[in-house]
Amino acid sequence: MDAANKITGIKYTTIKKLAEKVFSGPFGSTLKSESYQNFGIPFIRIGDISDIFIQKENLIFISENEHRRIYSTRLNPGDIVLSKIGTVGRLSVISNELGEVNISENNIGIRLQNLDENLRSFILFFLLGKYGQSQIIRKASGNIQLKLNVIDIENLILPVAQRDQNELFANYFRQITESRNESINFYREAENLLLKELGLENFKSEKKLFSIVNFSDCQKANRIDPDFYQQKYFDILSAISKNKSEKIKNIAKRINGNQKIIRDREYNYTKISDIDISSGSANSNKIIGKDLPANAKIRITGGELAISKVRPTRGAIAIIPEKFSENHIISGAFSVYEVNSPIREYLQVVLKSIIGKLQMERPTTGTSYPTITDQDVENLLIPILPKAIQEKIADFVRLSHSARQKSKELLESAKKKVEELIEEEGD
Repeated sequence: MDAANKITGIKYTTIKKLAEKVFSGPFGSTLKSESYQNFGIPFIRIGDISDIFIQKENLIFISENEHRRIYSTRLNPGDIVLSKIGTVGRLSVISNELGEVNISENNIGIRLQNLDENLRSFILFFLLGKYGQSQIIRKASGNIQLKLNVIDIENLILPVAQRDQNELFANYFRQITESRNESINFYREAENLLLKELGLENFKSEKKLFSIVNFSDCQKANRIDPDFYQQKYFDILSAISKNKSEKIKNIAKRINGNQKIIRDREYNYTKISDIDISSGSANSNKIIGKDLPANAKIRITGGELAISKVRPTRGAIAIIPEKFSENHIISGAFSVYEVNSPIREYLQVVLKSIIGKLQMERPTTGTSYPTITDQDVENLLIPILPKAIQEKIADFVRLSHSARQKSKELLESAKKKVEELIEEEGD
């Protein structure tokens, strides 16, 4: 039965009736990119939206004055933001740690400050579950790129939940938040240990207006653009050279993308947006072979390390779950490596840290979507710490992944509970 028909068979309401306001972010001409800064009021862009929580790694900010100028598109903790174009249906809640935020034109905000925590939690899990997602996707329009309008979200229908049921969902949300925070803290411990052992916990590079390089170095690198020779790149390489180091190609084996794709077979496909940047975890979506991108020819069987070559400094670097073992294909936008634990987890932390990000930033080409090559990745220098330290870092990563998995399981339980309530009332 269609999701909307199922819900109309019971007592229901709409997002418009429940929410304080549903709105689109300000037009692009209202707020120029020149207004972006490194501190201030968080400005949520479409790439920051992840499953349930905002990814903070690449957040930008706007000034208090700019925020006040577009104050009508503000969101507060407990409110919801969802993508208006592209991957429609992806949504996040604004957390307490973010505080008041604003959103970009490609997002839709749902302001729920008129509701209590319990009802806000129920709405969140409903929208993330199958009855919410199926309505959202069905309402999206467009041939080349799907798009949602404010009225589409306002007209979403959902069941009227009982007060005691809503309290259950608020408890789910608190548990999910606790597990997520545990995951973040464990990963932070891993990175802090790495940087401390390398003496890089307070790494800063002297800013210079120019660099002096030999012409022979330019010829060797085949680069004459000044960005390539910024002082910060020399400083990080100098810091790495104080320890024993190896190139990735001498540590791990890269997997070539030569998998034959069968047009009518269903595959589990992982693309860059399926990587949770904050945790380094990976998801996948089912897709028929004929609909896969032309470069999707890398077969994965679980346990690999995947490194994004597109906008590499975002840190989309994941350890592929062991369960990804059957008909799994990953985008050719990744360099994928076979590597065992603990070096696998150690590499993930190194590459997501300032050590990896600066090295991956240096050879990028392109402006809107900077990219690097497989060869660039293979030549990244990895500082080699003692085995005991590598193992300790890997332990923190495993604990982080375990806490993140617990958070995911709680989220699935909460969504399932919403679905059960709908189906029980409809019977």
